[in-house]
Amino acid sequence: MALRSVVFKAELGIADLDRHYYQDHVLTLARHPSETDERMMVRLLAFILNASESLEFGKGLSSDDEPALWDRDLTGAIKTWIEVGQPDERIIRKACGRADKVLIYAYGRAVDMWWKQNAKAFAKQDKLEVWLIPAEDCAAMVALVERGMKLQCTLQDGELMMAAERDTITIRPQKLTAE
Repeated sequence: MALRSVVFKAELGIADLDRHYYQDHVLTLARHPSETDERMMVRLLAFILNASESLEFGKGLSSDDEPALWDRDLTGAIKTWIEVGQPDERIIRKACGRADKVLIYAYGRAVDMWWKQNAKAFAKQDKLEVWLIPAEDCAAMVALVERGMKLQCTLQDGELMMAAERDTITIRPQKLTAE
């Protein structure tokens, strides 16, 4: 018998002072059986950092043709393609050909090695930004995981303060650049 996805609900209050975006979102996140809480929370983080009325989750783990998240205009053209983790360079090259902007939110133990292997190729992609989510920030987000999450999120000067009922954490994504 196949394992089913676990469904999580997230009520977000987003106050993005950097982009002047203030909105509430109610999201349903399906965590694939092979997906970790860490990856799910990085997907949620990517949503918060790029929130818009048209941003939506893609098929994620089950598709190379769809990203973790994307923002499309009314014609279906891809404005922003967002990947999480350590995606293959060829998928990112393809995404850069299809979207106006491509973002990667990298996390995990082998991210340093992945970055060393891909930095030179990524530097050729002018539509691409790569952000590192530090391990301690990922661990803090995982500690907030509940089947029903209510989070108040404030972004200012590139930092995210995420407040839940039981804790408040600060996430500091770091932009990676090729040397």
